Amino acid sequence: MANSLFESPFVWHPSTAGEAWRLKRDLGAGAVVVAGGTLLRTQWEAGLAPYPAHLIDLSGVAEMTGVGPSDEGCGGWRIGALTTLAECRSHPGLAAAYPLVKEAARVIAAPSVRNLATIGGNVLSRTGDMATALLALDAALVWQDGAGAHAEPLSAWLERERAGSGGAPGLLTAILLPAIYRISASSKTRRFCAFHKVGRREAFIPPVVNVALNVSFGEGGTIADIAISAGGGTTIPARLAAAEALIAGRVPDTALLASLHEKVKDEYAPMPDPFVGEEYRRMTAANLVAAASWKSCIDDRADAEPGQEGTPCC
Repeated sequence: MANSLFESPFVWHPSTAGEAWRLKRDLGAGAVVVAGGTLLRTQWEAGLAPYPAHLIDLSGVAEMTGVGPSDEGCGGWRIGALTTLAECRSHPGLAAAYPLVKEAARVIAAPSVRNLATIGGNVLSRTGDMATALLALDAALVWQDGAGAHAEPLSAWLERERAGSGGAPGLLTAILLPAIYRISASSKTRRFCAFHKVGRREAFIPPVVNVALNVSFGEGGTIADIAISAGGGTTIPARLAAAEALIAGRVPDTALLASLHEKVKDEYAPMPDPFVGEEYRRMTAANLVAAASWKSCIDDRADAEPGQEGTPCC
């Protein structure tokens, strides 16, 4: 039975991810796994979720911490699920290699929240800003279950969530980022990224619309590859595959960016919002993507000038 407001839950302190997973399995629905706890506390205080009989505190699980190059030897990075949003923003290596993660972390909530909230918790909320950013980076999630640890593309999990057949298949222990960076101008390949969100007020906003863009340019300004993701509100973020297909392999110009704007507007499918109309949200997403694409084209042309070297980017 869930605790009332005046009852304290029993707190468990596992030391490994496997132990934490087994505790959750054995204790069932009466137990809640907690890290930063910022979203859970908001839900409890608002009466949106019952107080649990058991809390499984993950703060002692060392394997769920740490940020750095992945042990898989593929040139990618691993972010422990317990990494705070503040650390995602301030970690120098991560910020240099994947500034899209840094930018998403920068605009989430207030500093006091970012000091506690974890990247794993933000992703598991399904509609957090970080999920949109990570989706554009082709990130993978590492789950711990009874068979051990296994990785799954973030896109696959979010697709199940949108279909209503999701739920975490285990304990989220880490996020894996593939090797992706901007190469020097002499290689004729450059990469750019952008993250933008719009909300109903200026500061510490829950997103009404958020978008992420991850694009690389080849020789002659041709788009070598592109990832566009969009979410916001209660919308589970998704890649905009039709918009990506429209622009991939082409040299952007005014007409193509106008077509991209229309494609994003048609493809983005936000969930209903009682405060903001669907047409406004579609138009906003299209505006953000088109503007970011235009900016990336301008920057690519500047970087392509002889003698200029590319800088690290996501």
